[in-house]
Amino acid sequence: MPPMLPATAPFADEHIAALNRVISVTTPEQRAWLSGYLAGIQAANDPGAAAPAAPPAKRAPLTILFGTESGNAESLAAQARKVAAKLGFAPKVIDMADFTPAQAAATENLLIVASTWGEGDPPQRAVDFYEALMADDAPRFEKTRFAVLALGDRAYAQFCEIGRKIDERLAALGGARITDRIDCDLDFETPASGWIDSTLERLNAEVGVKDASASVIHVDFARPGAEAPTRARPFEAEVTEHVRLTGSRSTSDTHHVAVSLEGSGIAYEPGDSLGVVPSNDPALVNAVLQAAGLSGNDTLLGALTDRLDITTLTGKQIEDFARETGIQAPPIDWAAGRQIIDLLELAPGRLSAEQLTALLRPLPPRYYSIASSRKAVGEEAHLLVAGLRYTSHGRARTGVASLDITARHREGDKLKVFLRPNPHFRLPGDNDRPIIMVGPGTGVAPFRGFLQEREAAGAGGRNWLVFGHRNYTHDFLYQLELQDWLKSSLLTRLDVAFSRDQPEKRYVQNTLWESRSDLYAWLKDGAALYVCGDANAMAKDVHTTLLRIIADQGRRDEAGAKAELDSIRRDGRYLRDVY
Repeated sequence: MPPMLPATAPFADEHIAALNRVISVTTPEQRAWLSGYLAGIQAANDPGAAAPAAPPAKRAPLTILFGTESGNAESLAAQARKVAAKLGFAPKVIDMADFTPAQAAATENLLIVASTWGEGDPPQRAVDFYEALMADDAPRFEKTRFAVLALGDRAYAQFCEIGRKIDERLAALGGARITDRIDCDLDFETPASGWIDSTLERLNAEVGVKDASASVIHVDFARPGAEAPTRARPFEAEVTEHVRLTGSRSTSDTHHVAVSLEGSGIAYEPGDSLGVVPSNDPALVNAVLQAAGLSGNDTLLGALTDRLDITTLTGKQIEDFARETGIQAPPIDWAAGRQIIDLLELAPGRLSAEQLTALLRPLPPRYYSIASSRKAVGEEAHLLVAGLRYTSHGRARTGVASLDITARHREGDKLKVFLRPNPHFRLPGDNDRPIIMVGPGTGVAPFRGFLQEREAAGAGGRNWLVFGHRNYTHDFLYQLELQDWLKSSLLTRLDVAFSRDQPEKRYVQNTLWESRSDLYAWLKDGAALYVCGDANAMAKDVHTTLLRIIADQGRRDEAGAKAELDSIRRDGRYLRDVY
């Protein structure tokens, strides 16, 4: 459909409706003719309109560079672009994966939005840019004004580490700060928006074209009612199927959950994730209220149930609690394995409702790789969720969203969801390209979607899946489907690694090494390699094994193996979705 007039257009509501009815059935040729006709009428009736137009003022260039893992940095970069355009800048948004420090050093005005991944690592797609910037031969930035917006999570010790290091490095290389860096936690929306506005206004005062926006009319062409669900405004999706996949004797509690997206406007692609806005465990909510001495406060009960995080414990929260209560703060490593409830029990009943809510962070959504293809399931999304239960410091604990989904929702209930696209974890555009998928445990989820998509599209490319879990008898997720795809030859090859079925533990990386000759041959044949699952152990072990395989099969030294794997990654054939 052609774009419709926004509700803010300078017409009465009935006129907007009438114009939209006409525009909705026009062709591009008709719209072009109408545009010229109206311009001609305006020129004929406005004597000043026929005068030669003054040459447009040159707009100040602005490069907005982002490094992202979850998509938050990219969305903030897009937000900054809109603000900059309205101020009269000529902004362009670029992924760090597509830029070099030399190109950055050649820019006049540079805005960087950088997230930190895990324990102080750069996002995967930003590794090359980051390492080159930190290298001894990095270019000088004397001609560049810059500002850095850093994203992170205070639950990690290296909070906003990448943004901090980039900020310090650019200054050391001669760059001029536009304004001080801001370090944002999970509740980044409000502080980041304020920082973007103030930073760009300051830059505009220095280099911008005065009143440049006065001659530009900015039009939002979004159609009314077409807005997709967001984290702040999720869609309530009905649970249409809820099945436990692991056996009753399994040590894992993994469920297949299908939700209806009918009427949501969510149009996902295989590889995308679905964000779930969870509720906290009611028993834990009551325990927190009791420890705080605030039981019976219904307003606080609602806030702790649906809006505030009562599990994650950060160093800043410990410091704030100690300051408010007057207790001596426990040592820095005390928070490991503990939660807010443990902190409150150090000084029971010492906080007011206002102090408690100020202490807590917003409850973040959780993201789950979508385990389906719309070509196969229509207006549904399938999730693969493992309920997390564990004991730490003598207390039984559970995952927030995983137990909310698997234990407190059944068919007919509603889940609050929204889409988180993952454009860098997609099937190849060439349906004939072979793919290798490494997905132990719930990491198999996106690959079920990949296979459904390839089956529906009639793709001719070979498909190899490497799956792992604990026990063959109890934990073979989607076993019948995978075996059927193997029989139909949609799956060219299926290798499994069940770690507890033999005395010596066996993992997916062991299977890869045993199949190293075939794996290297597939890679040399142009195969795309995907890895999904645990970032802390599995993904690192698989990466190390891939380097060993390339060194062994390609007869390369360590540096040569790394260079070859880096080349495969830069070609878009080594993609990871790890968490």
